[in-house]
Amino acid sequence: MMPTLKEIVEKPDTVHGRAFDIAIQILIVLSLISFSIETLPHLPPRMRHWLHYVEIFTVGIFTIEYLLRLIIADRKSSFVFSFYGLVDLIAILPFFVWPGVDLRSFRAFRLLRLFRILKLVRYNRAVRLFHRALLIAREEVILFLAVAAILLYLASVGIYYFEHEAQPEKFASVFHGMWWAVATLTTVGYGDIYPITVGGRIFTFLVLIIGLGVVAVPAGLVASALSRARELEKDGEPVLDAAK
Repeated sequence: MMPTLKEIVEKPDTVHGRAFDIAIQILIVLSLISFSIETLPHLPPRMRHWLHYVEIFTVGIFTIEYLLRLIIADRKSSFVFSFYGLVDLIAILPFFVWPGVDLRSFRAFRLLRLFRILKLVRYNRAVRLFHRALLIAREEVILFLAVAAILLYLASVGIYYFEHEAQPEKFASVFHGMWWAVATLTTVGYGDIYPITVGGRIFTFLVLIIGLGVVAVPAGLVASALSRARELEKDGEPVLDAAK
């Protein structure tokens, strides 16, 4: 029995669907390698011609893939404006926008070709599992990001008051202190801006201690959610129902 078009395009757990996914992944990698080779200086004209043919071929396949997904979509408008739908469109758009345009500024549209790397997300089981985990832990992650933003602001204000008078050029405002706050809370510590007052150093120590927790909390949340996502995948339970 021949598989339907919908099964080939949207069912990676079937033989034909898996072959389709692998073929698209290979083409994505091929297009990215081709794009990278194009940036090499002093590339022979013959090589550029071959790379152009590779571009035509890969974009042609991606365009057909996009049209097929649009045809088999139950709700076409939802597919067009979905994340994957937009990524698929942006992956092929520069090929149709750039040719024939001589203005240098318009060449920036070629950067959109890098969106093809996001197409790998569609076919990567590990990424889908990670997406499930984020859905499960989305409330905790949002709360953590809100708390992290508050801590970032408080750290910026604190270091400004401690160091402004001693280093008016480096800590000229709260906004200048944000760079220090980001580097300190993330425990990166670039060392380009650092406190010299006693109060500033004590404050930095406290921020560093808090920063260790800021780095550890999301890792724990995601690890726990990934474990839960694996269990849901084995049981076949919809992640949206489990996340409620």
